[in-house]
Amino acid sequence: MPSVYEVSFTQATAAAVVVYGLYRVLQIGKRDPRMPPGPPTVPILGNLHQIPVTGLYKQFKDWSVEYGGVFSLKFGPQNVVVVCDKKAIHEMWDKKGLIYAERPRNYVADIITSGDSIVFASNTVETREKRRIATHNFSPRMLDEKAAVVQDAEVTVLMYQLLTDPENFYNHVRRTTSSISCILIYGQRGPTFENFWGHFGEALEPGANPPVDEYPFLKLVPESMAFWKRRAKTAGRDMHAIWTKARRLVDERRALGDHRVSLADKLLDEYTEKGFPMSQHALDQLFGELVEGGAETTSSSMLTMILALAKNPWVQEKAKKQLDEVCGSERMPQWADFAKLPYINAIIKEGMRWRPAVATGIPRRTAEDDWYEGMLIPKDSTLFLPIWAVHHAEAEGYDNPFVFNPDRYINHHKLANDYAGSADYKLRDKCFLV
Repeated sequence: MPSVYEVSFTQATAAAVVVYGLYRVLQIGKRDPRMPPGPPTVPILGNLHQIPVTGLYKQFKDWSVEYGGVFSLKFGPQNVVVVCDKKAIHEMWDKKGLIYAERPRNYVADIITSGDSIVFASNTVETREKRRIATHNFSPRMLDEKAAVVQDAEVTVLMYQLLTDPENFYNHVRRTTSSISCILIYGQRGPTFENFWGHFGEALEPGANPPVDEYPFLKLVPESMAFWKRRAKTAGRDMHAIWTKARRLVDERRALGDHRVSLADKLLDEYTEKGFPMSQHALDQLFGELVEGGAETTSSSMLTMILALAKNPWVQEKAKKQLDEVCGSERMPQWADFAKLPYINAIIKEGMRWRPAVATGIPRRTAEDDWYEGMLIPKDSTLFLPIWAVHHAEAEGYDNPFVFNPDRYINHHKLANDYAGSADYKLRDKCFLV
């Protein structure tokens, strides 16, 4: 029979273990004091209870005003750093790209894409090959050479549709961008909106899902009790069916000897000869993501321009005057006219600033510890570059940021990528880094 001393020691040890365990649990969600400042945290949740279901981009801006252009959050145990300062963007993204090239784990994105995503995948050999394909084939120079003619033709069709059926302008715009993307990727256009599909952004919007990446035990929630799981799986099945059908159409026409000028034809010719660097599913997913990315973001921006022009008729008048001077009334504007249409360029840039297509940006992950102005950016932190917040910050030089005013870009007559390559971050007119 154990002595009183032995019982007391056992009880004390058990109590110490419980107290230490409770202490460790309560440390979850606590910010490292060396990290950038941010809103106060609570145990276990950190700042998760402050994350809105929608409109996170607005909350990022509010926090940047209160805590500075570089601030931090805690999503449970996960460190999150939000960068709303152009100088910091330059110092971190531009100068230390390899440290910030990784992507955070995204369980929902993996469900949708079966792990084959160019956007959310880590910086693996396969991902670098995908990014090489996208960068090489859709650089401004390549687009000038190959896309300009396609764009001119499809926009001419769009103008006809807007004149004859203005009530359906929303779908006409989406058909146009989808058709352009499909021609460039698959070598096949879409004559009607019904040839295409909806988008799947709802399942991936920040705040739309529970913090499953921060608390992995949530993966165990049965699908019957998890709407977010069912939504992601439905989106994944839809995407897979669409991309598989598109690839089948390409393979069928190629089997008949119909080879076209498209990315699919180019890569299939190359890989058939040299071997495939990725699975067929990954290749189909790549084609599909490039189509969806080009179609959805571009149509979103175009529809934003329509909204902005409708709300600001004075901008229409200035645009019309310049178009009449360059093109007259006998022909449509063409890509070759771009250099002579600086105000049209300014309208587009202002629309993308005013209502960016990806308001919070696509998060990155740090590959190692880093420091910025004495603040620790820990390894494996999730980083956000919230595009909307940056471009609505008066501290970054945007006077009256909620006002649509293309004149603010009238002296930035080149494409945004031309200024992005400047060593002086102050010359940059956009922060569209993904």
